Amino acid sequence: MNLCRTLHGAGFQCYVVGGALRDALLGKEPHDWDVTTDALPEEVERLFPNTVPTGREFGTITVMWEGRPIEVTTMRQETGYSDRRHPDAVQFTTDIRLDLARRDFTVNAMAYDPISRRLADPFRGRLHLRRRVLACVGDPNERFQEDPLRMLRLIRFQAVLGFRVARKTAQSIQPNLITLVSPERMGQELGKLLLGDHLMSAFELFYSTGLLQAVIPELAACAHIAQGKQHRFDVLGHSISAAQHIPAELHLRWAALLHDVGKPLALDKNGGAGFRGHEELGAKLAEQILRRLRFSNQLTAKVVHLVRHHMYPMQPQMPDRAVRRMIAKVGESHIFDLIALRQADIAGMYFDPVQAVRFLQGIRSRVQEVLSQNAPLKTAQLAVDGHDLMAELGVTPGPIVGRIIQGLLDMVIDDPRLNNRADLLEAARRLLEQDQGS
Repeated sequence: MNLCRTLHGAGFQCYVVGGALRDALLGKEPHDWDVTTDALPEEVERLFPNTVPTGREFGTITVMWEGRPIEVTTMRQETGYSDRRHPDAVQFTTDIRLDLARRDFTVNAMAYDPISRRLADPFRGRLHLRRRVLACVGDPNERFQEDPLRMLRLIRFQAVLGFRVARKTAQSIQPNLITLVSPERMGQELGKLLLGDHLMSAFELFYSTGLLQAVIPELAACAHIAQGKQHRFDVLGHSISAAQHIPAELHLRWAALLHDVGKPLALDKNGGAGFRGHEELGAKLAEQILRRLRFSNQLTAKVVHLVRHHMYPMQPQMPDRAVRRMIAKVGESHIFDLIALRQADIAGMYFDPVQAVRFLQGIRSRVQEVLSQNAPLKTAQLAVDGHDLMAELGVTPGPIVGRIIQGLLDMVIDDPRLNNRADLLEAARRLLEQDQGS
């Protein structure tokens, strides 16, 4: 790296560290590069003309290099974590071993000098990479006490990397500490966790350590709740399996994970006689969970909508009008997400989901076919609007106009040929008479 050459040329050490080095050693393409050096922040700023003091008090300067930001951090030691996140005191050092000793996990505690091609690895991180093990640097109790979010980061790395967790590290997880972490930070870490490819093993540790119960108790309550004979998992296991079977988009992963979160409440409400109404209960719980974790209104609305409608009946043999009703009810912008959720739901249910997946592919084809017909599915696509109704029928603005418009849309969804001004106005007169007579 030319940036390291510049630092070396000025007499400073320079190492690539963190996730970029870990990914490179795993044969993956690194995304964000982090560099550590014994140059002080002001010396970094003098060497590079285009910098941003992103964390100067902790020794971090962002250098804009060849069009991309690279975080350059002065090697440091840290002491005290009163706020369970940031060190109380930072002392700069020239010893790379002391800098690596403050990091969370051994696979993140390596440093590579691209000029001398020397790897600093005092905590056997490379060996742990080869053996696919996640272990804390030093005493795991101390690491988790310093920043309890590291417990969630551990689960996240297991979900993303698929590594096993060292016994001592797993046994050191203290669920009560997670309450000291802000909901925003937990939400950010959970979002990264959910996009991993190894959710089943990660959630096994998440639950067995009691950490899931402390972070998302509503989901943890789904454990040990049995379902029908066609299910291979309890409600919690099924939910995790469904999340693993859906494309790695955050709103879809959350929808799959939470789609059955209402089942424990439904079971209580129905006196133990099934899960009737769990989708509506689940939608309310999903909204509470995502708002508590400070997710955006947009993502929350998408997830809640999918959870609420995940039981909508769908068959490949549905007539066109039934498909149109489904699209109108769920929304054209959500319909393929809902099919993906149903497919993941079924895939997470059966031991051999191939036939069920084909079934959903048939539904997807039917929806695509009906959408290609460009039939009206929204009130804005009707040949008349509220102003037409008020002018032709003499009604005043109010709820009655909306009711009539909705009635016309229902009629046109059943038979798109009726979407013309004459037929709609005639139907509107009948609907007005019925409304006034009721």
